[in-house]
Amino acid sequence: MSHAQERWPLFSFYGDDFTGSTDVLEAFGTAGIPAVLFLKPPDAGLWRRSEGCLAVGLAGESRSRSPEWMRRELPALFERMASFGAPIFQYKVCSTFDSAPETGSIGCAIEIGRQVFGSSIVPVIPAAPRLGRFVAFSNLFANQDGKTYRIDRHPTMRHHPVTPMTESDLRLHLAQQTALRIAAFELPGLCAGDAAWERVLAARPDIVLFDGVEEETLVASAHRVWENRTAQPFVVAASGFTYGLIEHWRRSGLISGAAPPPQTPAADRILVLSGSCSPATERQLRHALANGFAGVRVDTARLLDGGETETYAAALIAEAAGHLNAGRSAALYSALGPGDCGPNVDRAALARGCGRLTKELIARTGVRRLVVAGGDTASHAVRELDLSALSFAARAATGAPLCRAHSDDAAFNGLELVLKGGQVGAETFFLDMLQGTES
Repeated sequence: MSHAQERWPLFSFYGDDFTGSTDVLEAFGTAGIPAVLFLKPPDAGLWRRSEGCLAVGLAGESRSRSPEWMRRELPALFERMASFGAPIFQYKVCSTFDSAPETGSIGCAIEIGRQVFGSSIVPVIPAAPRLGRFVAFSNLFANQDGKTYRIDRHPTMRHHPVTPMTESDLRLHLAQQTALRIAAFELPGLCAGDAAWERVLAARPDIVLFDGVEEETLVASAHRVWENRTAQPFVVAASGFTYGLIEHWRRSGLISGAAPPPQTPAADRILVLSGSCSPATERQLRHALANGFAGVRVDTARLLDGGETETYAAALIAEAAGHLNAGRSAALYSALGPGDCGPNVDRAALARGCGRLTKELIARTGVRRLVVAGGDTASHAVRELDLSALSFAARAATGAPLCRAHSDDAAFNGLELVLKGGQVGAETFFLDMLQGTES
């Protein structure tokens, strides 16, 4: 680092789910920038532990919450993050932008952020090219299995069980969630300089939606936001913006280069917890089960049935612990793909229940590497593990780093944790998390 050390912190963020939060942690970790991700609002003692970190974040769960929850909870969380005094704040959203007026409303979050941070204009930058997510003329595209689809035709996201994406024009998508004025900063303007930006501002928008199709456009967008910031800007963005901002800092001399981060080492055994219904996670689970992992299927109805929960949970723990204590990796999962995702399930309650199972398994077996699949699953399950913060440990897969957990409980302090979105990773992902990615 260079003179960036004069400012602490340089960047703060709130992730609308836990997997997306570690995506930002990865961006800083791979750049050699010290960062910490809190899993609960830090008190004075916890905050002191982060001294020297140039990026500080708070992992949240707003992606799975209602606007009523957001209006009740987010103002105080945003105010806490604003108090850190960083010169920029990012509300981290998923690059698939899946949200709805009644669940995970990005529009509602923007309204709250404008009020707390006093931002007259909120930049919205959803693209993340390294994850295969692109925005062109305000339309969102996403890659799956080597093919790029408009988001409303994406094989998975158009059928998301909670927030299906049925509109690719993100201006129209956001307009269903907020009455704020929305303008677009499109590809020709991104390359045209200040005059194009001034034309966008002349329309007096409340929100400016940025295009992004490759890394340089994200660097240009980050440059525009950083160099034109006033006060403490509130930015809504995926991790593409984070990477673009870090690169802008590097080019401007605010930070220096860093050595390549380590790859994930092999583990003796791992525990997988999956609540994802995505076909990508289905393939990963089937590959793991075919290559030595023990599968423990969770019957959601029995786990959530108050009359049977305790007995059934004990049986699941005994089965999974038996495999782990025998030195075998185990996968605890509630679904194998979209066709196996039961209707009318309280997904937050299911994730919390699975989190309690996981906590007991870690305590009983001493397993030191946990992989959680599914954004909502991670957001609710990890809260059950008595962790206070995460830091970057190693590269695992793009968008899903290996993290090190920090806790006052010795059983969980130092736990290696990977939080994976449903669409993230190759078919071999779980096996790679066992065997390592160093070779």
